[in-house]
Formats: sequence, C-alpha cells, structure tokens
Amino acid sequence: MGDAIKVGAVAYDAKVVPIWEGIRHYFRQRGIETDYVLFSNYDALVDALLSRTVDVAWNTNLAYVKVHRRTSGKCRALAMRDTDVGFTTKIIARAGSGIERIEDLKGKRVAFGSRDSGQAAILPAYFLGKMGIDPERDILPIRFDLDVGKHGDTGTSEVEVLNAVQKGGADAGAVGHQYWARVVSEGLADRSKVLAIWTSPPYCHCNFTVLINGDPSGFEKWTETLLAMDYNDPEHRRIMDMEGLKRWVRPDLEGYKALFEAVEELKLLN
Repeated sequence: MGDAIKVGAVAYDAKVVPIWEGIRHYFRQRGIETDYVLFSNYDALVDALLSRTVDVAWNTNLAYVKVHRRTSGKCRALAMRDTDVGFTTKIIARAGSGIERIEDLKGKRVAFGSRDSGQAAILPAYFLGKMGIDPERDILPIRFDLDVGKHGDTGTSEVEVLNAVQKGGADAGAVGHQYWARVVSEGLADRSKVLAIWTSPPYCHCNFTVLINGDPSGFEKWTETLLAMDYNDPEHRRIMDMEGLKRWVRPDLEGYKALFEAVEELKLLN
C-alpha cells in the first residue's frame, strides 16, 4: 500500500474536499498515514481500484457491484455508514392521479432518476418487475439522466422527478427515502400535490471497498480506526454531519443482494 493508504472517492459536491481533509487529519492524528484521491465519476474510481492506483474505494452500491463482478468476487467491503443500512426507495404520486397502490401505476407516466442511480432508477425498476409491472411495457417511463457517472450522488435527477410529479409532468416517480424525508421536512414537497404511496424493501448503499490480497487483515487497523470515530466528539461530528452519518458500521452484505439481482436481470453491465 506504500507509505499512505490511498482512498479514492468521487467529487460529486464541493463538500467532498472538506470531508476528506477532515478524514485524512483524523487518521494522521492516530498514526495511520492516509491520503485521498478524487475522481469525477465512479467508473474512473472502479478502474483506479482495480489498477491499484488507490487502495480503498468509497463506492456507491452500484460501484461495489461493478468491482465485485470485474474481480469475480475477489474484493471485500470494510465498512459503511449507519445511514447506508436499511436504505429504501419511495414511489411518490401526484394527488388526483388515481394512484394509491403500486398496481395503479399501469398505464401511467412514471419518472425515474439517472439511469445509474440505484435508488431512483435501477432498484425501482427491479422492484416493480418483482410486483408484476414491466417498467418498459406497463408504464410510460420518463427518465432524467442527469450527472450520469455519479450514480445519483448529486441528487439532481431526484429533484427533477419530484418537480415532474408536483407540476403534472409525471403521474408518479421514484426517489430515495432520504431525499423524500428531507424535502418533506424542509417543506419542499407540496403534500397537497404529491404523496408517497409505496416504500421498497430495504437495501444497502455505499461502502469502503478493497481488493482481496494475500493479507486479509491488511486493512483491519484502518477499519477499526474508522469505526472508532465518535459522533459525540465535536471534531468528528463536523465530518460525520457532512458525510451524513452518526456511526460507521461493519458492512451488511445481504443488503446488496437486490442490486446484484437487478444488475443481472436488467442486463445493466453486460
């Protein structure tokens, strides 16, 4: 791994730099030399991990699936945020559209986020299929392919999904539950015009991914140090608030099963 453990991440927002400056400082204070490398998109990050340009990749769930497939499973997840566990997708519908249940989506205009967004496109299509609704035949899909390459991290496509539903450009749409909770709490969702009618089964989102090498415990000290970050410490809290968590946790690999199946069934990475 060289003198410093190099962690790769995608620069999807201006706050990414202060987040990683803070994380680098946190590790260096504890005697673990760590640096970060930022990429413009997740395909570049995946390639960098596979070429060992970086040692650890801060991956979305889709990026993790890509690494897993390209290495035939010779990778492992080290840790994730508490908010990456139990992630869900909401189907929202326009009031007066006649949509109260999933079955009511048939024949309706349904908006999806960026095609590489797990929460706003890939998994909603997969779950609809499991419930007997073909997203290409049974509904009229409207797609907002914005910031493709960032796997929905910027949230811009979900903003457009909500706008389309509220303004009548779509009858329903798919958004991540965290985005929906935020717009409801901030009053950005007009509850007289749009409501959530369905919540998906839970799944997992981001994780720190490494390649499997000859020493399976090679990143254990780094991982244990990450897990020791304490939300009650004001310095740690500043970083954790920006990254959207209160606690780092061990990975829940079962939570990626749906996305693995979705990628296979929808033939997204062939």
